[in-house]
Amino acid sequence: MAKHYRPGRSLLVFTLGLVGLLVWAFLPGENHSPKLGLDLRGGTQVILSPKVADGQTLSQEQLDQTVAIIRQRVDGFGVAESEVTIQGSGDSAKIIVTIPGETSRTVVDQLKTTAQLNFRPVVAIDFGTPQPTASPTPSASASESPAIDSTPTPTPTSSVAPELLLPPIQSPDASGDFSERFTALDCSTSEILKGATDNPSQYLITCEEDGSYKYVLAPADLVGTDIESATAGLPQQGAGGWQVELLMTTEGAKKFATSTQSLSAQQSPNDQFAIVLDGVVISAPSVNEPILGGSAVISGSFTADEARALAQVLKYGALPVSLEVDEVQQISPTLGADQLRAGLIAGGFGLLLVIIYLLLYYRALGAIAVVSLFAAAAMTYFVFIILGRGIGFTLTLAGVAGAIVAIGITADSFVIYFERIRDEIREGKRLRIAVEQGWTRARRTILAADFVSLLAAAILFYLSVGSVRGFAFTLGLITFVDIAVAFLFTRSLVTRLASSKWMNKGSAMTGVSPTRLGVITAQEEVN
Repeated sequence: MAKHYRPGRSLLVFTLGLVGLLVWAFLPGENHSPKLGLDLRGGTQVILSPKVADGQTLSQEQLDQTVAIIRQRVDGFGVAESEVTIQGSGDSAKIIVTIPGETSRTVVDQLKTTAQLNFRPVVAIDFGTPQPTASPTPSASASESPAIDSTPTPTPTSSVAPELLLPPIQSPDASGDFSERFTALDCSTSEILKGATDNPSQYLITCEEDGSYKYVLAPADLVGTDIESATAGLPQQGAGGWQVELLMTTEGAKKFATSTQSLSAQQSPNDQFAIVLDGVVISAPSVNEPILGGSAVISGSFTADEARALAQVLKYGALPVSLEVDEVQQISPTLGADQLRAGLIAGGFGLLLVIIYLLLYYRALGAIAVVSLFAAAAMTYFVFIILGRGIGFTLTLAGVAGAIVAIGITADSFVIYFERIRDEIREGKRLRIAVEQGWTRARRTILAADFVSLLAAAILFYLSVGSVRGFAFTLGLITFVDIAVAFLFTRSLVTRLASSKWMNKGSAMTGVSPTRLGVITAQEEVN
């Protein structure tokens, strides 16, 4: 195997990978430093008040379920080292969410969104703002695609009085003032756009999310629990903007097929169904054929953030209570600058001691270990920057602790390899053979140790919350870095060095001197 190993090729692969990470991390126009957590840079604190219907009491079960869903949503932003806590109990309870860094309004809105999704047949449509009588405009044509198009609903026939658009409604809401309330509704000033009560078994008067149209909607044919999963993405064909793909449960697919089959036989606007989120219409596409596949797409003028936010609230389900935002404020770091500086000094001093020990004990091999440590540190730093931009990974003091522990594991890998080489030399083998056979024996030990670290990191990550997850994520990440550095970089440098004449002379500065290892005594060397 020794003659087939090419250290130059491994070094080239590692160097190209490191340069690639460097370029990716420092792309022009992007953030060029790791995102720091609450304890290192502060963040945003959102205080939410749970609200229940009049006459009801907030139960501890509802509160715990709400906190669990919010935590899932926050964790969906990435490994953000966020905290979700409860302050108080009963109706006076508050939910406090802290997220590192500045938080956009979209994130805050997503936290309080109850995500009650209903699919309702459209009964009537009119302008969101009361309009004077006008000449008729053409009605909407049926959609040619089973995709759920969230672009603005086509203009309805505005010359017809709204009450004439209403078919006979067999519902308790079909009182004499039902049409009057629909006519009087002004979506530009209505509180409905902030979220309306949406009982899926009753008729609903509501508005489109941009306030352009108002609707009378029939009881829901499908509800949010009929959705199995939701993902945001771009169309596979590459044309069009961001969309949200919905996959329905088996029962939901049957309901959807029945509903779209019925709607496709109706005339406009009764061939449309509204996608209603928290009592507000997202879109109301027309249906020209049954949709039988159990999947649908909400498409339209979404931005990437809007599509991901919608998919996330649908994926993690509806909150059992509504939430009001009491306060949003920026908070300062929980650790003082002096404490952070002291921690960095302590870490740097510990690293210096490790470097001194490696150089004194392993000499030339120790120099390779030091270079490998710096290569691992550079790779880790670049990965932190990239993950911070990509998945919102933030580095906290717990993450720093995970990095320090993982760097210790990396140093252990070097020690295992070097000691195996020295053992082979003690058995009387030449340096080049000792390097190759020492690696063969050390490789299994290194992988076993790294596997144990990865297993511990995975268990901690999936069974814990908050800062402990950050510790586990960082530990696992740098363990992968350790494997890459040991296999591609350290081994290659040692192999290259072992082929030099100076190393094979066995000088005391090589770290593999036969005299120092007890293979040849000083007197024998003189003779």
